[in-house]
Amino acid sequence: MKKTLLYCLFAIPFNLYAQGYWQQRIKYVMDVHLEVQTNKISGKQTISYTNNSSDTLNRIFIHLYWNAFKPNSLMDASSQSTEGLVVGRTGGRELTDFDRRFKKKITDLKPDEQGGCRVLKFIYNGKLQKTKEHETILEVLLDKSILPGATAVFNTEFECQVPLLSRRSGRDNPEGIRYSMGQWYPKIAEYDRQGWHADQYIRGEFYGVWGDYHVNLTLDKNYKVGATGELQNATEIGWGYDKEGTPLKNIPGNTRTWKFTAKNVHDFVWSADPDYNHITRKIPGGPLVHFIYKNDPNTEKSWQATADSCVMIYPYIAKTFGPYPYPVYSFLHGGGGGTEYPMATLVRTHSFTTAVHEWCHSWYQMMMATDESQYGWLDEGFTSYAEDRVLCWLRNTNFFEEGSEYRSYFNLAKSPFDEPMSTPANFFNTNYAYNNNAYNKGYVFIKQLGYIVGEKTLDKILLDYYRTWRFKHPGPDDFIRVAEKASNMQLLWYKQYMVNTTKTIDFRIDSLWEESGKTNIRIRRIGQMPMPVDMQITFKDGSKELHYIPLDLMFGEKPAEDSTGRKVYSAWKWTHDTYTIESGRRLGDISIAEIDPTFRLADIERKNNRLKL
Repeated sequence: MKKTLLYCLFAIPFNLYAQGYWQQRIKYVMDVHLEVQTNKISGKQTISYTNNSSDTLNRIFIHLYWNAFKPNSLMDASSQSTEGLVVGRTGGRELTDFDRRFKKKITDLKPDEQGGCRVLKFIYNGKLQKTKEHETILEVLLDKSILPGATAVFNTEFECQVPLLSRRSGRDNPEGIRYSMGQWYPKIAEYDRQGWHADQYIRGEFYGVWGDYHVNLTLDKNYKVGATGELQNATEIGWGYDKEGTPLKNIPGNTRTWKFTAKNVHDFVWSADPDYNHITRKIPGGPLVHFIYKNDPNTEKSWQATADSCVMIYPYIAKTFGPYPYPVYSFLHGGGGGTEYPMATLVRTHSFTTAVHEWCHSWYQMMMATDESQYGWLDEGFTSYAEDRVLCWLRNTNFFEEGSEYRSYFNLAKSPFDEPMSTPANFFNTNYAYNNNAYNKGYVFIKQLGYIVGEKTLDKILLDYYRTWRFKHPGPDDFIRVAEKASNMQLLWYKQYMVNTTKTIDFRIDSLWEESGKTNIRIRRIGQMPMPVDMQITFKDGSKELHYIPLDLMFGEKPAEDSTGRKVYSAWKWTHDTYTIESGRRLGDISIAEIDPTFRLADIERKNNRLKL
């Protein structure tokens, strides 16, 4: 029954293939040796690559991420280009654009602190293939093309130098973790309907091919390891993998091999340290969750509390966003803040908030596998939204209060640094613009969608998105089509304005007047982006009226969201600047008139949304 369930979860709906959808498939078998004295990796790969496209492939591209960690690399130059740029002020000090995730500048790394990844041999059909290295991308010129529907088998030998932790992955982070191994191996780039995605490693985003991983990690026997997937030789290892609380088993020799397997994922991460603790939590109806962290009596209670809290939130996550389909998940104490990967994440501390955010990435990147280099907001923005909903549910706080994400987006929109959210990650002029677009405007995009379609409809959209596009590679248009079907509205206009432009929303209460015992309120659109409008009128006797103006671009209207009742108007034509609503009550009866009392509308000047009489 379990095997049948997993097959159903991982199967690709045939109707998507009928519509011309396809995706490549891959399998990695890797044998890797890490020398902890020299921080060098040697490895071998057998890669089975299935070309499900209708194209004949005469070359492939491979990511060599750690080549970015060398002076004068693209990442180094990009990080230095805006180093002194002031993008704001906080607490009386200037905020510069230098990426805070860099613990040490690449240009300052000593030779033995720099990173590197080199493919020594690339063999196909028993022959060495010609290669060209383009810094973090290796181009392989195949002497025999891969035909549509064919599976090619590649064999590689590679070596890497683990960089001193400067961003996301590496060794010897400030918390004392020896190895945080993200984006570490030669990884075949994605090929999809847009062709090859041979994106250089600059801002740290990634995109991968769905497949299976079988990874054997050999290193000093005193080191303890956590990773993507399930440990296959748990009885040989011990250390809580075979049974909670067991010690690491003593073995002869100097090294130990850890064998991990992960099915239907698009990347693989691991971490290692000789002084790790390991605890687990089995969630009823959910996965076995591993917590692997630095042994420190001062933080032990905090790790235990975070573990317990993750058990508490899972039922809400599964109900709201869909069940977690994999058997395990691992929180790995490592470097670079929080960095998400399939079935595991690197986290810098025991922070429960960070744990929630990184785990929510399992839904909006690890199951959706969007191209982060193109659509970072589909990952980070949706994940931030999911995190906020989970924390508000757990803490019983008001989800509709204006949060820091809205304020950060407003600051970006009013700054000279704003760029369209559709800008590829590597091409943003500043880290400030990228981060605010990916995290904050992306959050606003999904939360404001609830304002347009209604919260119950948004919940349906999120679950439909999960059911339709998990284990595939959705883009913005795919999400919008799901939203349109669930809401019975036209929503492409919303994506075009929010994603492809920097146009902003700004409405104001223009004027009020009384005629024949009734009150007229004129609303004026100042911003360039049209939207539907909720107007709430509060009277001096405490009663309220809700007035709703749909937008003509929607070809539909939002369902009533509560039992208060509302007055629905004909659609506001998007070319018109003003709209007048009418209340049957006298002007003198009114206490407050307010546009969007739920604070979901991303109106950049909210002071003119509320008028108190």
